[in-house]
Amino acid sequence: MTTDLGPFAPTRQWMRAHPLATDAVLAFGAFVSMVVGSFADPHGPHGPTFGTRTPEPFSLVLMLLGAAVLVFRRRRPRTVLAVTCGLSLLELTTGEPRAPVAMCTVIALYTVASCTDRPTTWRTGLLSMAGLTGVAMLAGPLPWYAQENIGIFAWTGMAAAAGDAVRSRRAFVDAIRERAERAERTRDEEARRRVAEERLRIARDLHDVVAHHIALVNVQAGVAAHVMDRRPDQAKEALAHVRDASRSALNELRATVGLLRQSGDPEAPTEPAPGLAVLDELVDTFRHAGLPVEVIVQLGRGDGPLPAAADLAAYRVVQEALTNVRKHAGPGARAEVSVVRVGPSVEVTVLDDGGDPPANASDSTPEPDGGDGDGGGHGLLGMRERTGALGGSCFAGPRYGGGYRVHAILPVG
Repeated sequence: MTTDLGPFAPTRQWMRAHPLATDAVLAFGAFVSMVVGSFADPHGPHGPTFGTRTPEPFSLVLMLLGAAVLVFRRRRPRTVLAVTCGLSLLELTTGEPRAPVAMCTVIALYTVASCTDRPTTWRTGLLSMAGLTGVAMLAGPLPWYAQENIGIFAWTGMAAAAGDAVRSRRAFVDAIRERAERAERTRDEEARRRVAEERLRIARDLHDVVAHHIALVNVQAGVAAHVMDRRPDQAKEALAHVRDASRSALNELRATVGLLRQSGDPEAPTEPAPGLAVLDELVDTFRHAGLPVEVIVQLGRGDGPLPAAADLAAYRVVQEALTNVRKHAGPGARAEVSVVRVGPSVEVTVLDDGGDPPANASDSTPEPDGGDGDGGGHGLLGMRERTGALGGSCFAGPRYGGGYRVHAILPVG
């Protein structure tokens, strides 16, 4: 892209804002130049002389008409070229001494070449050059080899070449500007896409945190309310678990929402994201809530630590699956958790036996959070999105004989 610099910048801005006035000034300058040039004699006794000849009135009229039509050269470039060519042909065949009316044709031909395409420039340029030069050589009062005739050929050719060069430069500048604008739009779209992905990831984290801890708070609050009168010690223990679960929820919420803070905001989170290293603490919260859980973890020490994304995803899958067991399984349900590294992937499996069947045989176990039922949750959908983002897969469905099974495969290779 070009930028106007220097003392002529205001003048250029005015010319671009007032094209008709600019063309009027150009037409007046062309008329003055033609009139002044018509008083010059290139064939003086001692070289070109000035003031030794006077143009005819008809030539002055042709020069005035040619300059007048140049005012409309941007609006009707081809029409202006045709009119100026006709005026130049009249002058070439009748003028004696000859006046430089062809200057109007030169300006009009430059305008056509600068605002059209190259094939049009070639056609109009060659036709104008051949027509004017041929008529000047064959029908003019001067000999065919006169330098004025050669000058007409040279000036019209240079006008067409200059106009084509200006048009090419404008097209090049427009292409650069268009590429820059397209690149800017692409950067903006990429930034918006990344913001949307980050919001989705944070939303999944918030859902996992809230669903897990609020479910535990709900269970422990129910236990406390149930045994408050008969067993106050157990009620106090349940309330202590409620307090711990709510504190953990607040801490994780603070850490997750802290990702949205700007660089100048105070007290940025410093705790790392949860992972399988704190899996025992997660399982203990469910055990305190009354859900027996058996855990098997076989990651292989020689394979190195898991990537942070896979470690967090495995933790969240276990958390969400156990939360669904606690919310939807029947009384007395038991769960099994296994995290096993198999080659280039980690397989996370969470099983439950469904618990005791309901007293009413017509009752059915509700769909887990995010299942295909009408519960409207997003737990299973979040697990599938997490595993899918890492190139893995997640299956969740009922087990044969009762219960539910969640199986996720996370690539770590």
